Amino acid sequence: MATGQTTTAPDFSNGAAYMNGEYVPIADAKISILDWGMIRSDCTYDVAHVWKGRFFRLEKHLDRFLKGVAKLRMQLPFDKDELEKTLHKCVTLTGLDDAYVSMTCTRGRPTGGVRDPRLAKNNFYCFAIPFVWLANQEQQERGLHMHVSSIPRIPPESVDPTVKNYHWLDMEMSLFEAYENDANFVVLKDMEGNITEGPGYNVFALHGGKWTTPTRGVLEGITRQTVLDLCRELNVTAEAGTLTEAAFRGADEILVTSTAGGVIPIVKLDGKNVGDGTPGPVTTRLRQLYWKKHSDPAWSAPLRRE
Repeated sequence: MATGQTTTAPDFSNGAAYMNGEYVPIADAKISILDWGMIRSDCTYDVAHVWKGRFFRLEKHLDRFLKGVAKLRMQLPFDKDELEKTLHKCVTLTGLDDAYVSMTCTRGRPTGGVRDPRLAKNNFYCFAIPFVWLANQEQQERGLHMHVSSIPRIPPESVDPTVKNYHWLDMEMSLFEAYENDANFVVLKDMEGNITEGPGYNVFALHGGKWTTPTRGVLEGITRQTVLDLCRELNVTAEAGTLTEAAFRGADEILVTSTAGGVIPIVKLDGKNVGDGTPGPVTTRLRQLYWKKHSDPAWSAPLRRE
């Protein structure tokens, strides 16, 4: 370095990523356009969050991610403990107290001219950015509008939805359909006409004091499981099972669960009120308890700012 030159410290304020063995500002995080994660959606990922300086149920996100990696016959460059440390480091670099934290493993790239996925070197990366909301606080207080899509969900026999993946075109096109029908959220049906999930979230429907969340053709969401756990704590009946379209349309209350927003009330379904058209009392109680648990050591852990 020439005399008088100075170096500028990397700016991680907008987000930090771990790629190719190093930490870089989110704007500098890049992946090859030839990576099979890009050209074939051959990858799995998971998303956790940090709220007020605490990771929420990170252990469950790590376990689900590792199961997905194994199911897709991929390998990470390190073990679970090192993975956890890397996620903490990404958040620490940003200085954020509230963060959206994503981890991905792609198939990577085989050598030139080879199409055998067994010969690909798998690629891992992760990043932390400011918290992402599916719906902001004001929208959640009012409740959201949902549309039941005419586009069926990809069958689980084709793509295993319990492995979090980027096969989202059915959900993305359904979202356009929802917007065209004055709705902010959408849910898709399976080939038998039963309710499944939406883009990045699970759904619950309440009938006579009992919640039902679809059990087939869906990601087994961590927030979904959290709501099932909270219901047990509140002595509210809740189960995973078949949810028909008719039952969904006749629900007393409907809610959406996602890492990007928690428990979100749905107050209109295809233009018709759900209940009285305002967030229901059971949904509101679950939503309040969900955020309260973020400070509970049994449900969350402090960010290790090392």
